[in-house]
Amino acid sequence: MDTIKIATAQFENKSGDKAYNLDVIRQLSAAAAAQGAEAVAFHECSVTGYTFARTLSAAQMLDLAEFIPDGPSIKALQEIAAANNIAVLAGLFEKDADDNLFKAYVCVDKNGLVAKYRKLHPFINPHLQPGNEYVVFDLGRWKCGILICYDNNVIENVRATALLGAEIIFMPHVTMCTPSPRPGAGFVDPQLWFNRHADPTSLRLEFDGMKGRSWLIKWLPARAYDNGVYAVFSNPIGMDDDQLKNGCSMIIDPFGDVIAECRKLDNEVITATLTRNKLEQAGGHRYRLARRPDLYGDIIGAPHEAVQKVVWLQE
Repeated sequence: MDTIKIATAQFENKSGDKAYNLDVIRQLSAAAAAQGAEAVAFHECSVTGYTFARTLSAAQMLDLAEFIPDGPSIKALQEIAAANNIAVLAGLFEKDADDNLFKAYVCVDKNGLVAKYRKLHPFINPHLQPGNEYVVFDLGRWKCGILICYDNNVIENVRATALLGAEIIFMPHVTMCTPSPRPGAGFVDPQLWFNRHADPTSLRLEFDGMKGRSWLIKWLPARAYDNGVYAVFSNPIGMDDDQLKNGCSMIIDPFGDVIAECRKLDNEVITATLTRNKLEQAGGHRYRLARRPDLYGDIIGAPHEAVQKVVWLQE
């Protein structure tokens, strides 16, 4: 049976402190390797921090961003990968030679950059440009894709990545615990995090309720189930700038079942074994074979002007 062991992690990053964040990535990568993982995934902007970027000027963003693959963070990730004989997936802000800015996510192994993806639907900073392509790459004998946070909420992106051959889709996020029109949404009081050791129950109720995991579980397993793929979800835990995030990084199989999940109220990494036989056993595989694009190709592909509104950012 063809298998691969994949790890996903959660940790509390520090805004703009690449050295600190890379050190945590180093520690958790070593822990993932000790669990037998062949690759470990971290959250969106895990190298740089995320939410604080909403107030940065173009000049500040350019100072924070790096060239890929020649920037120092990629070199640091390569060293981490080589030291642990593991592929490392992590996120950061990218700049190019023309000072364009992107939200990037990379896969790096001991030999250097394996894959780079640019977020298709960025919004945290107005100076970010959207990516314009899907990415599929190899990890051993497995085909993998990447979609960052909001990209996964647009269901066509997940289907397109699967149709391009991805069997595993890495889905790094910084999500949950923010205001939304949906019932039960909202920020979580940071004091609950600071008091988590004395009162973990109150924090867990917020993290697992409609502000957090209960919302996520409504849709994330469907992305894996409908497309017959493995979904590797990574999300920070703790304070990201002034917002509290709930972690619950998880791996979902092609049946839509959560097969591994971080549950500590702390930094954590977990590993799951992915088996190829599930890819064809899953309903999503059969549904993809049964598609009739002659019926809806023109409908789904019709011209459309993208409108993207993020309620909590506007507030």
